[in-house]
Amino acid sequence: MGEMSSFQLGIIGALFLSVASSVSIVICNKALMSNLGFPFATTLTSWHLMVTFCTLHAAQRFNLFESKPIDMKTVVLFGILNGVSIGLLNLSLGFNSIGFYQMTKLAIIPFTVLLETIFLKKQFSQNIKLSLLLLLVGVGIASITDLQLNFVGTILSLLAIITTCVGQILTNTIQKRLNVSSTQLLYQSAPFQAAILFVSGPLVDQLLTKQNVFAYNYSPIVLAFIILSCIISVSVNFSTFLVIGKTSPVTYQVLGHLKTCLVLTFGYTLLHDPFTDRNIVGILIAIFGMGLYSYFCTQENKKKQADPLGSQMKEKDAAPFLGPQKEGHEVKNLNKDSLV
Repeated sequence: MGEMSSFQLGIIGALFLSVASSVSIVICNKALMSNLGFPFATTLTSWHLMVTFCTLHAAQRFNLFESKPIDMKTVVLFGILNGVSIGLLNLSLGFNSIGFYQMTKLAIIPFTVLLETIFLKKQFSQNIKLSLLLLLVGVGIASITDLQLNFVGTILSLLAIITTCVGQILTNTIQKRLNVSSTQLLYQSAPFQAAILFVSGPLVDQLLTKQNVFAYNYSPIVLAFIILSCIISVSVNFSTFLVIGKTSPVTYQVLGHLKTCLVLTFGYTLLHDPFTDRNIVGILIAIFGMGLYSYFCTQENKKKQADPLGSQMKEKDAAPFLGPQKEGHEVKNLNKDSLV
């Protein structure tokens, strides 16, 4: 019981850190890009990852965690995949309307469910599917304002959905099957994610903004917000790997939509963004869907604990916000730490 309570507290802490850091960095980046006119999102993300790696490297040198070597092929391909995913999401935002971009983000959950069902043989109950549908409807009502389609934007969105889903599924799978922690995986993969974005970021940003990041006039206040954004990003990147590792890719996406609702709310209260009855109704529906998702996941976990043999025969995705989760079938003592 003590071990399970500790694991449950770990999940709560990871979820709280993820929400707090993500909302903070969104507000910081919104001020940086909207108010201060710094539009280079992809390049900024590469700086985030470089600072994250340097922070983890310093922590490792001070023996705050033990570095565990992972097969180089796995790490390189995983890092490149995540870097490409970020670049494609930014390109999707640049080539599509805000409404279509929000649709792209919403599509990540059902596509993740589809991939895990087909390739990982996971089974999602009708209750889980219903709660996810309610969540998506609520977020859609709250955040989607317009839908403008174009061929290039649609292709970029499809590629962004695929790479994001696969990357998040691998984040969960690598940690569990190779028995590595979120910190160890992030430390190994961050340099490759940073490298791919450091090379492609300025090109992507110039394509989207028609401006050169190296020719930008960096004022002291812009530099201060960039540094603050990079500091917060360490918590964002760490908590992302932590949440996906402790729960599941689907739960992480559900949490992401909670962040969207919180950002909309904070935007209205702190930044006085426009807010309508439609936003309020959508947020309430989304929060209700999240509550149902967490409740149904908790109930299914209790059934698994009561019938361990049945849960081994039928693995389900049950990663609640506040409920305990037992890790699935770990593959230990592998001859080679490789999944790719």
